[in-house]
Amino acid sequence: MASCLSPQEQQWWNLWTQEQDGEAANQLVQQYDYLVSYHVQRISAHLPKSVSKDDVRSLGMLGLYDALKKFDRTRDLKFDTYASFRIRGSIMDGLRKEDWLPRSVRDRSKKIEQMTEKLEQERQRPVTSSEIAEALNISPEEVEETVKDSLFANVLSMEEKPSDGSEDHKEGIGYSIPDDQTFTPSESVIKKENYEELAREIEQLNEKEQLVISLFYHEELTLTEIGQVLELTTSRISQIHAKAIYKLKGALKELVTV
Repeated sequence: MASCLSPQEQQWWNLWTQEQDGEAANQLVQQYDYLVSYHVQRISAHLPKSVSKDDVRSLGMLGLYDALKKFDRTRDLKFDTYASFRIRGSIMDGLRKEDWLPRSVRDRSKKIEQMTEKLEQERQRPVTSSEIAEALNISPEEVEETVKDSLFANVLSMEEKPSDGSEDHKEGIGYSIPDDQTFTPSESVIKKENYEELAREIEQLNEKEQLVISLFYHEELTLTEIGQVLELTTSRISQIHAKAIYKLKGALKELVTV
């Protein structure tokens, strides 16, 4: 790690690790604040408007400080990488602990799921967000945003930390689970089929939706950056993203159950 640091940064690290110097810690926090900003921006793009970005940032800062306290400089690991694990994990953990999804959104999500199931049984085919919206007397945008929010909540619940009480696994996205065994052949086949099904579903999206999904999840651009690329407002990109996620909901639910 030392070879990657400037003399000033090296001094800050020495003061912090050897003397727990508070000013050195403040300087290091400022030095790596960009990591917090990056993860806050990425995660907040998926959250409901009711979730304060400042609250998410506070969780990220806790993760950064935790990384400073626990980082072992003798390990062959860049602090940026280690801190990113801690920051994202801290944000995810905080979101799981807080009931950040409003009761009204949870209730609406339940109604949408029930109406979706009812309409699909009646019509014997997948239904669109517009059809669901008409049946519930709400806008298609409300349907798509609610589905996106509830889907992210489901992903959060899947990332629960290990139940063995160990604190050693708090690295990784939403904490890591020890990999004690590889996939069985049947599990590998199912996983491969699910990814192929998701790829087929993505191909059914229109060109702009495919482009937004690719730029957001593959190129890791923010919604604002995608808007600049496509010369559209961030709000419009958010709408396209939400609609694409709604269309992919079935395939995504199959994928995350593996």
